[in-house]
Amino acid sequence: MRLRALLETDALGLRLLGGEDELDRSVRGVMTTDLRDPSRYLAGGELVLTGLAWRRDAADSEPFVRILAGAGVAGLAAGEAELGDIPDDLVEACARHRLPLFAVHETVAFATITEHVVRQVSGERAGDLAAVVDRHRRLMTSGPAGGGPEVVLDLLGSDLDLHAWVLSPTGRQIAGAGAPLPGPVGAVLAGRHLAATRTGRRGPHRATVDGTTYSLFPIRNTGRGAAPASRDVRESFLSDWLLAVEADASDWPAARLDLLQGVTQLIAVERDRRDAARTVRRRLAQEVLELVQTGAAPTEIAARLRVAAPVLLPGLGTAPHWQIVVARVDWDVEGAPGSTGGAGTSGIAGGPVAQALLEEILVDPAVTGPDSADRIAVAHAGDEAVALVPLPAAAAPVPDLTDAGDAAAGAEDDPALHADALLAAVSEPLSAGLADDGRLTLGVSAAVHSPEGLRGALEEARHARRVAAARPGRVCAAGHHELASHVLLLPFVPDDVRRAFTARLLDPLRDYDRRHRAELIPTLEAFLDCDGSWTRCAARLHLHVNTLRYRVGRIEQLTGRDLSRLEDKLDFFLALRMS
Repeated sequence: MRLRALLETDALGLRLLGGEDELDRSVRGVMTTDLRDPSRYLAGGELVLTGLAWRRDAADSEPFVRILAGAGVAGLAAGEAELGDIPDDLVEACARHRLPLFAVHETVAFATITEHVVRQVSGERAGDLAAVVDRHRRLMTSGPAGGGPEVVLDLLGSDLDLHAWVLSPTGRQIAGAGAPLPGPVGAVLAGRHLAATRTGRRGPHRATVDGTTYSLFPIRNTGRGAAPASRDVRESFLSDWLLAVEADASDWPAARLDLLQGVTQLIAVERDRRDAARTVRRRLAQEVLELVQTGAAPTEIAARLRVAAPVLLPGLGTAPHWQIVVARVDWDVEGAPGSTGGAGTSGIAGGPVAQALLEEILVDPAVTGPDSADRIAVAHAGDEAVALVPLPAAAAPVPDLTDAGDAAAGAEDDPALHADALLAAVSEPLSAGLADDGRLTLGVSAAVHSPEGLRGALEEARHARRVAAARPGRVCAAGHHELASHVLLLPFVPDDVRRAFTARLLDPLRDYDRRHRAELIPTLEAFLDCDGSWTRCAARLHLHVNTLRYRVGRIEQLTGRDLSRLEDKLDFFLALRMS
């Protein structure tokens, strides 16, 4: 049974004091104790009942709760008969350790709660255990070695009437039985799963999308590339698959949950097989990257590319063109928004995380299956991941299309990668996983047709990634076409110069806006966007032209600048871009 069910039984007299997000925990038994350290009697999953006799002062609550949380108990129920209201120090300790806490009314005996829990748990086990054991046997003998994850998902459908899908961390469907999961739904579920994992909540996670309830089970990477369980969750969770089941698992018995956990272990075997298949492509990318970075002769690079081309684009009769994509995942140790601190600040190796993410991002989201990334070779060096992407020769050079209709047609026929398109389908779920302390930035080069161009393409992609890093947001990308703009210069301006420059120009306006609500900063932005046109700017801001002239005059007075001068306009423009 679930903790949530206890609150729905009025006769138990339970009142929730904390841990609302953890009410889907499974209760496997009940234990009454007033020992200061009951750990030797706990096996995990219990509802612990206590009369608080162990508590002598406020300092006793923290170690008691820490012991319960470490033992994996489902929740704590404290009686009000002895002390009246439950002490605040106990409530706070349970909140720190994410342990659900209930108050038991003084008129309710612990025996009543114990009898109810035992009766419910025993009834569920008796009714479901025999069937689950048989299903578990069938699943374990028909795992991925017998046909991939689809076999397991088919059995879930036929034996348990459960519709389930295996999803990537971006929501792309890797496997499924029956009708495919709509792409937008998959992205939402992946985002919910990543966000819940970041908070430390144990799966399965419950999510409702368009009126349908799903339970999300993590599929841990257990192969040689998996991070040890004791390491920071951020080192692995962005690359973990998940199992989405169209059902509410919050009221499932423990035996059925154990069965689904076994399913995720079987699918993890498929994940390990896929990762092993990527080893060759990763090694090819690493070799090419090292040759390019060390300035090897073009003939040597060309020889390595001749080996890589048939592996990545089998059956291609001509030499492919190539694009470089660079990715970086940065974590801030303190979770400060906008931080770009990498392993140097957080202690997390960003390269492997970026490598796994880039391998997923470069897969067409409309393509399903675990083997749909065969043309992607990604290496990592330090905190950076570098992808070597082959393209049919038609991808370069990009034609010069001047007519809008021709441009649209050309975009459909152009197989080259574009920065904005890469992130269109993955930005929402990845932003949820990166939360408030992580950033993903991407840079995409133009297509090149010879080994001599790879070094320039690598530098181009790295410069584009720095441009993306200068922008706000958790997930950002920039392409080679943006490098002809002034924005290329902004990432290389030292932080102290940025701060001094923007403060000198914009702080007087911000202070004035704070005091008078004058909206001088928005007015300045609109004025520059309208190229200094009084009528267009006034129309955009819904102001009379005289009001606009007054605001611009106030801006000039506060800053000592003249917005009729090109150099002053340019200074304001750059200050706004760097702020």
